[in-house]
Parts: sequence; C-alpha cells; structure tokens
Amino acid sequence: MAMRRQRGRRPQRKREKPAAPQWDPKTKLGKLVANGKITTMHDALTSGLPIREPEIADILLPDLSDEVLDVNMVQRMTDSGRRVKFVITVVVGNNDGFVGLGQAKGKEVGASIRKAIDNAKLHMMEINRGCGSWECGCGKPHTVPFTITGKSGSVTITLKPAPQGIGLATGDVAKKILTIAGVKDCWAYTEGQTQTTVNYAKAVINSLQKNIEMRVLPQERQKLGMVLGATDLGKEDEEQAALPSTTPPTEEAS
Repeated sequence: MAMRRQRGRRPQRKREKPAAPQWDPKTKLGKLVANGKITTMHDALTSGLPIREPEIADILLPDLSDEVLDVNMVQRMTDSGRRVKFVITVVVGNNDGFVGLGQAKGKEVGASIRKAIDNAKLHMMEINRGCGSWECGCGKPHTVPFTITGKSGSVTITLKPAPQGIGLATGDVAKKILTIAGVKDCWAYTEGQTQTTVNYAKAVINSLQKNIEMRVLPQERQKLGMVLGATDLGKEDEEQAALPSTTPPTEEAS
C-alpha cells in the first residue's frame, strides 16, 4: 500500500519592493538642479534652458497634482486587423501658480497616462494672478488680473476677473485647469465646439500663456496685486489666525 505524500504549503516570502532608480541628469538644467544651484521652478523657467527631464519638476515642485481631462480611443484598420490606441490628455499643477498640459498615445491606458503626466511636466509654466475685479479690491492674487482670450481650433475662451466668493463660473474642463493652476475666482465666456475637450483645454492654456506675455507697468502690477508664480497666502492666513487679537483698552468711566 503506497504511502501518500503529505503536501504542505510553502511559507510565503515577503517580496521587497524594488528601489526607485536614482536619477542621473543628462541635460545642463538637470545637472544644475541636481547640484542645488537652481532651487525653484521660477529660476528654472527664467534660466533660458529647456526642461527635457520630468524629474526637474518633481524636485522643484514636490507637491504636484494631476488630473486626467480626456481619454480618447483611436482605431485603425490594417491588413492584420484592427489596431486600437488611446490618446490621453492630462493637466499637472501645484494649485499655486504653476500648470502644464500634456498628451500621450499608447496601447495601454495606464502607461499612456504616466507618459502624458511626464509630458505635462516638461511644459510647465507660471501664471500671473491678481485682483483685477473692480467689485473686489482686496489686493490678493485670487483671480486673473485682467481679461484674456485664448483660442485653439474652433474654441475661443475669454477669462474675466471676478470678485472673491464667486468661484469658477466656467465649464468643467476650464474649472479643472484653473483650479490646479491656483485661480479661485473667474468668469469665462466660450465660443465654438466646446465639446471637443482637447481644444477646450488648449484654449484655456493659450489664454494663460497670453496672460504671461502681457506687459504690465510696475505701478499697474502693484495696483492689481499681481503675483507671478507661487505665493504663500495660505501660510500668511494661518499665521494671522494664530496671532491673538489685540483690541485697544476701553476707558473706564470716572
């Protein structure tokens, strides 16, 4: 009578996660960032050197967030059959004055999204914000400083300054881009086929690009409270809230 061989479960071994590969910069700007000679994204954008490595944005802007705007499937018929690819549109920003738009195409959605995020990091730009609404006058950079118009394809969008508390009175795509760029209040007027998400997103980015290219006198910048790039308004508000309120002592009636 043959003895049955008892089969026991082998103890599971813990698989160690592979360590992230160390970044080896290849470009001149990447080497300056790795060596600590450039410490802010503003200095990187004004250095005149192109951003060719997404790790530059990861180091200079560690609190980046991303949002997928559009996932489009493209089909092509060949002799061997139907080929399917995905076109991904992504916006990346730090919610405080820096934003970038990127696109990528691939056979898999996950890999295409990662590639689109890297492409968006290569197209980062810093925007102007201010208080351009005559109804507000708070002097804080919470909206666009003046009316700007952008266009892409048949889509034309006009961004107008809004007072505090209005929020983003825009479409869904523009709201995502402006939120991730750090704009809190804004009015928007659109024309054309706004259902085309890609052109709509590119029109918003084009308007923000014109916002940067607009030349403004120093006294006008001070009047509008314009700020280029990141601000520390959140930290200032927290510090002011932490300070005790000082009220002048009242005189006692004799």
